Amino acid sequence: MEILELYSGIGGMHWALKASGVEGKIKAAVDINPTANSVYKHNFPEITLLSRNVQSLTPKFINKLSVDTILMSPPCQPFTRNGLQEDINDERTKSFIYILSILPELNVTRILIENVKGFEQSKMRDLLIGTLEKCGFLYQEFILTPTQFGVPNTRHRYYCIAKKPPSSFNFEAGSLKTELPYRQNANDCFEISLILDQNEDLASYYLGDKILTNYLDTTDIRYSTSKNTCCFTKAYGRYVKGTGSVYSDLPEVKSEMYNKLSDFDPRSNSYLQLAHQLKIRFFTPREISRLMSFPEDFTFPKSTSDKQKYMLLGNSINVKVVAELIKLLQ
Repeated sequence: MEILELYSGIGGMHWALKASGVEGKIKAAVDINPTANSVYKHNFPEITLLSRNVQSLTPKFINKLSVDTILMSPPCQPFTRNGLQEDINDERTKSFIYILSILPELNVTRILIENVKGFEQSKMRDLLIGTLEKCGFLYQEFILTPTQFGVPNTRHRYYCIAKKPPSSFNFEAGSLKTELPYRQNANDCFEISLILDQNEDLASYYLGDKILTNYLDTTDIRYSTSKNTCCFTKAYGRYVKGTGSVYSDLPEVKSEMYNKLSDFDPRSNSYLQLAHQLKIRFFTPREISRLMSFPEDFTFPKSTSDKQKYMLLGNSINVKVVAELIKLLQ
């Protein structure tokens, strides 16, 4: 594969290509986010990384790159259940619409697209499928989550893979699938003890008094023996409710302490003292990157703050899931 990586972010698609074992080369990566680009360049200094709007890429420019494959994860905010769901009317869809408009002019024979669950019900999805059919692509849509692949993180996402004849899939393509063809779901996920930081100073990650007092009842607490975590969003670390799981240092058998909190007024010292005994903290960026299947040699520049790391990871992909899809695309 000769690949153009659009909306390249922190390089999730690139890492997925490496993890897949499929022979391929990233000819160029494109993203407009300077912080994400600094992380990409830090990990892949040899790659041509274009810091520019996708809409600035002309068909002539793309064809001159001699690419036959596009991997992309367009902005998902227009389709998220917590957003305004403005769909194709959202300004952030304009670059994706542009790419679809020039697709008939591109010498591209393979495409992989990732987006948020909910995209499959959007007008943008209808435009995507209509364009793929117009251009003669065979395609298959999926809704998949890492827990199906043995990874203890729930992150349902929409995926579409497409090929142009004479290439074809080695399975019967059809309506949206919720598992990969010829692959059984993993029987079990590994314990999150395997992704925990052992040497890092974790003091700054423990939940503060304000969170413990006001939001502890909305947190999803996990333990070292847990085999799942909730989806992490870009607001993780700044907010608690709905942004991802938190971790307790206690053995799970002692989690009954949490139930005792209801005996106290959340504004009382007794409540706060007991809450502190739960030893609850945010997962570190490194731990989240492991849950998203990034390898150990993936790193952030030293100048990247934890807030930036959480935001970038929240916008990224699960490497293992996409790697499996790239295998189907070859």
